[in-house]
Amino acid sequence: MDKTLEFKKGFKAGIPIAVGYLPIAVTFGLMAKAAGLPSYVGILMSSVIYAGASQFVGVNLLVLGAASWEIVLTTFILNLRHFLMSASLSQSLKPDSNKSLLPLVSYGITDETFTVASLNDQDKLDVHYLIGLNVIAFGAWNIGTWCGLFLASGLPQSLKDSMGIALYAMFIGLLIPSAAKSKSVLIIALIAAGSHGLIKWLPMFNALSAGWSIIISTVIAAAVGAYLFPQEEKQDA
Repeated sequence: MDKTLEFKKGFKAGIPIAVGYLPIAVTFGLMAKAAGLPSYVGILMSSVIYAGASQFVGVNLLVLGAASWEIVLTTFILNLRHFLMSASLSQSLKPDSNKSLLPLVSYGITDETFTVASLNDQDKLDVHYLIGLNVIAFGAWNIGTWCGLFLASGLPQSLKDSMGIALYAMFIGLLIPSAAKSKSVLIIALIAAGSHGLIKWLPMFNALSAGWSIIISTVIAAAVGAYLFPQEEKQDA
């Protein structure tokens, strides 16, 4: 009964996350279809990769013709933070947690589920609470993807082609609120944009592919950010 109750608590706590995931996942499905990817590829990206920003970047790199290993390396760099999130949550679990369930917990961790779990008022987290939290978030993301892929099949080609701008609109929509709250986010974003611009404009880097340009600018921005802001800024609640 305790396991079921904890699962229900986590499931209920994840409802706001699910509501937020649906429109973004629908957008991903629309974009994947507009980019010419088969429906099964979009479904596999959401069910196997399950990483929103990486999926959008992956679609963009596929459209740009980046090599497979460049896409893998870029998404790996983007998701390095998951090692830290997993390590942090592992310290908050109850000592008697079922170790066989930990892979399911780590697989379902996202920025949003990590935040909800971290802000939980319990002294120690129950593994079933985290599974409930992950299940509803994962389900919403995949349902949204399926809906986007289904809707895209009925859209006119001109509208599908215009969906490419949705990727940039989504990133801007995610960036602006964060940059408004944190000076460090704004500076790091500007460094990344400036680095990528220089790489694209300087003749000496003309031989670099789109994938390498993104990888290098990401590493530069992350390194400069770590140097300038060694401690995470504390924001008012």
